[in-house]
Amino acid sequence: MKHVKIPQDRIGVLIGEGGETMREIEAAAEVRLDIDSENGSVAVESVGDPVSGLKGPEIVRAIGRGFPPEEALQLLDDDMMQFDVVDIDAAARNKNDMKRKKGRLIGEDGRTRELMEELSGADVVIYGSTLGAIGTPQQVDAVRTAAEMLLDGAPHGTVYSFLEERHNEMKHQGMQYHRYPGGES
Repeated sequence: MKHVKIPQDRIGVLIGEGGETMREIEAAAEVRLDIDSENGSVAVESVGDPVSGLKGPEIVRAIGRGFPPEEALQLLDDDMMQFDVVDIDAAARNKNDMKRKKGRLIGEDGRTRELMEELSGADVVIYGSTLGAIGTPQQVDAVRTAAEMLLDGAPHGTVYSFLEERHNEMKHQGMQYHRYPGGES
């Protein structure tokens, strides 16, 4: 059994209307979720396939980090899908610096985050003091590298060029490079 702590304001999303989301996760990942809505602690117990069971805590963590349940459930699509978190707070000197760095990751009108998604093929969510990514190892690695470049102060143009390069490499290697709800692009 694994314990995952998620923010209070994400408990409702995890449970879903009438417990619907929770039941969907339990069925898909073959786990049982025991949610303590007082402190945000979620016990995840594997009750079926151990491989799916290992993804259960990751799905809960992804929802806790701001992903919609349907995106978090993509972690079950195949073994290649992974979830990664970049801690913005750890890269910041203080609260104001944290806000500034988070703003650099989001970009004007959310454009930087969108480009990270479009060019890497990963799903990217910025929530609280973290940036989360769900995708294949190459996609997630591209997002992490781009986020770290931005947090280190690299110009946005440099980061976009890096992402375009990675996008073209992945495309060249024949990898699916973006998933839209309802299929591939």
